[in-house]
Amino acid sequence: MPARPAVLITGAARRLGRDIALHLAARGFDVAVHYRASREEALATVEEARSLGVEAEAFKADLSVESECRALLPRVVAHFGRVDSVVNNASHFEHDTASTFNTVTMEAHWRANTAPAILLAQALHDHLLCRRQGDKGSRTAGCVINLLDQKLWNPNPDYFSYTLSKAALQAATVMLAQALAPWVRVCGVAPGVTLVSGTMSSSEFDVAHRMTPLLQSSMPEDIARTVRFLIESPAITGTTVLVDGGQHLIAQPRDVMFMVRSDTTSF
Repeated sequence: MPARPAVLITGAARRLGRDIALHLAARGFDVAVHYRASREEALATVEEARSLGVEAEAFKADLSVESECRALLPRVVAHFGRVDSVVNNASHFEHDTASTFNTVTMEAHWRANTAPAILLAQALHDHLLCRRQGDKGSRTAGCVINLLDQKLWNPNPDYFSYTLSKAALQAATVMLAQALAPWVRVCGVAPGVTLVSGTMSSSEFDVAHRMTPLLQSSMPEDIARTVRFLIESPAITGTTVLVDGGQHLIAQPRDVMFMVRSDTTSF
């Protein structure tokens, strides 16, 4: 029986990363649940994944520290014996504007949102090359999925450093797809308003979630399903799928979080 495919999902202890991990586990993927601080949530995700009949393990790492990031994928390989895909979901999301921008905030977003995805893609490529030296007949490419944001296709100046870091990651998605072929495919998934985030309230989320041409934005299952589709689609690389209910089609002068509020004076 062929080995189950193994996937590393960063930031998989909770929220969207957890949904992606459990969706893939339910479809027969062994899952490496990365976390930085949410140990109890990560262990709970691992136990639920195991209950679905696959192997799962939690791996702690601060991806903003280059040495820890570089060590992560080899640790996963040592446990599972292989890694076939990486889902770069972990993200830093802090509000700033053009007027409050500073290099400290920009670097924090770069180190969390952009650089780790590149380093992990590099590590997956190296791992797959080593595997193929021992299996000359294998031609299946690995896959990297980068979680982006629909606002890259409908920009506004809110969350200035976050947006810049995701724009860099989108560019890296294309360049990595070129550089790492044919052994690694690299794709993006750009969610819309999927979960309550930042200082948004539940009622504000409900309003924001409906501010699309389809009158609903993405749900976690939509994102997880798209991630799996791309992992399982060997002819797709270097492109991003927008999963946002068409939100990117409607011009928005501010982040949707602030468009559903009457008082945005503090921003």
